[in-house]
Amino acid sequence: MPQFLSEDDDAGKVLIAGADASGRIDAWLAQVLDGSMSRSRVKSLVKDGEVTINGEPVKAPHQKVQPGDRIAITIPEPEDPEPKGEDIPLDVLYEDDDLIVIVKPAGLVVHPAAGNWTGTLVNAMIHHCGASLSGIGGVKRPGIVHRLDKETSGVMVVAKNDMAHASLSAQFADHGKTMKLERAYQAIVWGLPRPQKGTINAPLGRSSDRVKRAVVSAGAEDARHAVTHYDVLERYHERPDGTAIAARIACRLETGRTHQIRVHMAHVGHPLIGDPDYGLAFRTKVNLLPKDVQPVVNRFRRQALHAYLLQIEHPRTGDVMRFESQLPADLMELIDGLRIAV
Repeated sequence: MPQFLSEDDDAGKVLIAGADASGRIDAWLAQVLDGSMSRSRVKSLVKDGEVTINGEPVKAPHQKVQPGDRIAITIPEPEDPEPKGEDIPLDVLYEDDDLIVIVKPAGLVVHPAAGNWTGTLVNAMIHHCGASLSGIGGVKRPGIVHRLDKETSGVMVVAKNDMAHASLSAQFADHGKTMKLERAYQAIVWGLPRPQKGTINAPLGRSSDRVKRAVVSAGAEDARHAVTHYDVLERYHERPDGTAIAARIACRLETGRTHQIRVHMAHVGHPLIGDPDYGLAFRTKVNLLPKDVQPVVNRFRRQALHAYLLQIEHPRTGDVMRFESQLPADLMELIDGLRIAV
């Protein structure tokens, strides 16, 4: 059995693994701490670099424990879990007693998390809606039934009561298979996808970088089914061989995985312009553009992705509701720049 060397240490706990110690570090710690810390909490601490073995940070929750290992766990001070309302302007497309539909600008985080405890869409919704927001999502995500990445703009719906939350959540989980949900995006990508109308069916899982995603084999432990349909809308600076330097595409999601469009387009060799996570290797492509166009592309500092269409069934009436948003000014500036003739 383990021995606690400094159980009352302000930073956390230090343990020595006993002679029978074995297995994954997350499972072992959850067991020996006898319910005082869940396995998911241990995993979170491991990923945050708060667990060490013999002075070295644990690289992954599946790392093995050996007899005699010295395991230290640092437990950070808890953050205030309850977000406060903030007077953040909202671009409201529709609102009633059950839901609110808004256009999220690029740069706005959807819900509080590490590094973004304030200034989020949730803070804005609490101020706008008061106590009417659905509580199903928990104190950090009241009313949130889906999300967009921080630097992705576009249409979102938020539930204002628990009935609406349950209905909308079911629609997003169904992905439009049996219900009327539809989600569509526009993106600007490097190159010209072939064919110009197609489907990317590739499972997604965690990347070696814990905040990113990657295409993985279907048999991977964390593989999740992911399908994106795309259609080329416009080509920029076509070449005699039928290729192009960039293109504007429409994407329809059959599934809704984290970073799905960004990862899928990068996987087929056409990452989004401005994508800091999946498109950095293509930054030099800007040098292929005319000199007058290059400054416009260089000024664009986010992934070129906008959720322009959202269709839902109203949770109370069952009416089909379709919302569309024009491309924001920064995307239009990029498109207009790419349209400049050679």
